[in-house]
Amino acid sequence: QVQFVESGGGLVQPGGSLRLSCAASGSIFRIYAMGWYRQAPGKQRELVATITSGLITNYADSVKGRFTISRDNAKNTVYLQMNSLKPEDTAVYYCNGDKITGYNSWGQGTQVTVSS
Repeated sequence: QVQFVESGGGLVQPGGSLRLSCAASGSIFRIYAMGWYRQAPGKQRELVATITSGLITNYADSVKGRFTISRDNAKNTVYLQMNSLKPEDTAVYYCNGDKITGYNSWGQGTQVTVSS
């Protein structure tokens, strides 16, 4: 079964940037949509960005213009470039496939902390 391992998080100041990586243990070619999610303490997990097999992207309003999701099927990796980070972006970030074609158990995620 495919496993997703998130990496790239860290502590950054407001306005800074991070690039998150989601490495899959197997092929993601057949997964229709991959997504990045985030969950802050005491909050529900929320969908941040998605990218389809046709490279169509969608973003939560809160991150539009600041985050960019990309997908490299050859490398079995999904990325999330995060610019102009805000304290409100602080959360554990996870990746996963859509429920129909690519869902797997949630991994450990990667912590993003935006603080001065």
